[in-house]
Amino acid sequence: MAQCIYGSGMRLMECIRLRIKDVDFGQGKIFIRGGKRGKDRTTYLPRLVRDTLRDHIERVKALHRNDLDEGFGEVYMPNALGKKHTKAAWEPKWQYVFPSKNRSIDPRSGKEKRHHVQASGLQKAVKTGVRKAEIDKQATVHTLRHSFATHMLENGINIRVLQDLLGHADVKTTEIYTHVMRKDIDAIQNPLDRLYGQ
Repeated sequence: MAQCIYGSGMRLMECIRLRIKDVDFGQGKIFIRGGKRGKDRTTYLPRLVRDTLRDHIERVKALHRNDLDEGFGEVYMPNALGKKHTKAAWEPKWQYVFPSKNRSIDPRSGKEKRHHVQASGLQKAVKTGVRKAEIDKQATVHTLRHSFATHMLENGINIRVLQDLLGHADVKTTEIYTHVMRKDIDAIQNPLDRLYGQ
């Protein structure tokens, strides 16, 4: 999950709520549905995680088949989709990519379903990783998203493209990352000096 967030710029809850149908291995894309302010967008599926994620999704599908065998397997459907597509809630493609280990009672319907994992699990894992890596700076799951944005700008991505990838309504929000980059001005070689090997 952490690799997906750093490699795509997803928000924590966007990652947790990701459905199998929204991961496109062929195009190398992740489709984010109903992100912040209800907006849909497309971002990268990092090459590094594709094989691992494909294997993980196969295990999720096996878990779903087991739930179906036990008389369950229904998943929460967003908005009015459940009413429009009455059988979709049992289809593998609608299952969460990161489901919880156990089924629980959905308070909206009173039915036993398998929900997505809790945000706190990933937050604790990242906190533990930061401590074990002896990183002295403040770092959270959201830091992975910030790092994605900063590193993309450092690699020369157009700020408007980055705005779309991050799902920012205003480019001014995306421009914050250019200020982070400016702190490293001493590490950048002047283009004229580089031209003459100075």
